[in-house]
Amino acid sequence: MRADASATIFEGERKRLTVLAYRMLGRWSEAEDAAQDAYLRWQAADQSVVRVPGAWLTTTVVRLCLDRMRRAKASREVYVGPWLPEPVLTPEGGERDMSCDPASFANDLSMGLMLVLERLGPEERAAFILREAFDSSYAEIAASLGKNEAAVRQLVSRARERVKGERKRYDAPPGAHQKLMASLLSAIEAHDPTALAGLLTKDVSFTSDAGGKRPAALRVVSGAEEVAKLLIHLTSTGGRAQEIKSLNVNGAPGLWVVDHHGFENVIEIDVDGDRVAAIYVVRNPDKLAHISAAVH
Repeated sequence: MRADASATIFEGERKRLTVLAYRMLGRWSEAEDAAQDAYLRWQAADQSVVRVPGAWLTTTVVRLCLDRMRRAKASREVYVGPWLPEPVLTPEGGERDMSCDPASFANDLSMGLMLVLERLGPEERAAFILREAFDSSYAEIAASLGKNEAAVRQLVSRARERVKGERKRYDAPPGAHQKLMASLLSAIEAHDPTALAGLLTKDVSFTSDAGGKRPAALRVVSGAEEVAKLLIHLTSTGGRAQEIKSLNVNGAPGLWVVDHHGFENVIEIDVDGDRVAAIYVVRNPDKLAHISAAVH
């Protein structure tokens, strides 16, 4: 196969492969690296014997991601504080379309779902993602994982039950994210914990990920009053934020904030009805480089 034709085939698959890798790894930067590694393997392969390039590339990316996930296990065990997936700008992140059925896994890149996927074993996660998000057949998944179809069906079934049991589904009317984010910021700027708590569900959770590289809560904080007090405390010391921008992150409105220290943050929220059910703050600079480059 000519080099230009080979490159064209891969570039036609790159976006899909990168989104697949992101769902598996929870890191956009690593997903791009996995896709690039797959490209190098594709260039070195005997392409004359490859009948379905897309399937070959999918298998390659899945196996590269499984290797990365196994190597990452040890580092996750010593990670400082809560671990959150790397946020991704929705246009950059691929296929999520907010006009689609919000219950569809294929169109869901939300932080909440990504956290549930983190709790699956590597092969469970791969099988579930390929089946639910990419509509791969059991035979195709079996080929990617080097297992028989019966084993793959078990993996997918077990993963479905775990996701169904752990994944929280929130009912958010149109415009709820933007409205609540604006109200949240107003209450924080007014240093009004009562008004702030009124915007939160009773069991709201606050998760901040700094990886030990920025100041952050070292545990998940729960409860409207506790979260409201924490937010007021975090924002009442020092000066005002240097920069605040609205972004569409992981398929929902979010915020890019450069605080008074010059530290960068991405803030995402889950909305349940007319209240905030979960707040996610990513402060680890290693997870924000790609968004920082995009907004600047």
